[in-house]
Amino acid sequence: MAGRMENRVAIVTGGGSGIGGETAIRFAQEGASVLIADLDPERSANIIEKIRGFGGHAEYSKLDVRVPDDASSMVAKAIECFGSLDTLVNNVGGGKGDDLINELDEETWNFNFDFALKPTYYCCRAAMPKLLESAEARPGASIVNLSSVNGMTGMGLPAYAAAKAGVEMFTKNIAIQYGKKGVRSNIVAPYTTRTDFWKPTFDADPDLAPRLADINPMRRIGNPIDLANAILFLASDEASFINGALLPVDGGFTAGTDIFSRSGGGDEDGAAFWRSQAESGNFPKS
Repeated sequence: MAGRMENRVAIVTGGGSGIGGETAIRFAQEGASVLIADLDPERSANIIEKIRGFGGHAEYSKLDVRVPDDASSMVAKAIECFGSLDTLVNNVGGGKGDDLINELDEETWNFNFDFALKPTYYCCRAAMPKLLESAEARPGASIVNLSSVNGMTGMGLPAYAAAKAGVEMFTKNIAIQYGKKGVRSNIVAPYTTRTDFWKPTFDADPDLAPRLADINPMRRIGNPIDLANAILFLASDEASFINGALLPVDGGFTAGTDIFSRSGGGDEDGAAFWRSQAESGNFPKS
């Protein structure tokens, strides 16, 4: 049986590890030829080896997100290796050093936009002509951009959040501009995900991952496969009428706060807790 990405060509930025690496593997498992665009050739080679190990097709292109010409080069490499381009996954991006707004220096602000927003713009701009060519030849051209739950709700990271919210609105505008031309564009917003990027932070603070799990409705943090499967779905024909959508892959984190189920302590029956408060006069009955 043909895979969901059979005979398609995909670029995955930041595809050398983590979410991007898992996405590249899932795409190849479903039949896509994958160009891994990443700054690190060694870790990218590991993903390529895994893909080729099960008979998949993958190549590498160097991508420094600060260099617009690298985005153009990766598209050219995809065409050189595979002949076309059907899907772009913009996974690469990051931020650092956020602070209270009155203490937030311009260098930190610019850094977050340079790494969390501009790469999405550079890569979409470079890839769009080839995606349009693909859309003219057959249905299925699409872009999946990764943002963050930080772009959806305030979490005390103003620069990073502003940049990631920018990714979301940028993608929605691409969706309405190019949907009629056959190129869909959607967004996936991850919660904290267990990747190499987070490993030094988790190692330095062993209690952090459990704390992040504890505030999530599903009581865990994300794994790369959680995101990869969502990205694969949005890129596939199963999502052929989904355009301009924002899909949180966050265990329900952005759905709201479970104060009624937890305010009594632990995971006790929240309704019972609030009834007891009302009966004791500590909470209004009406």
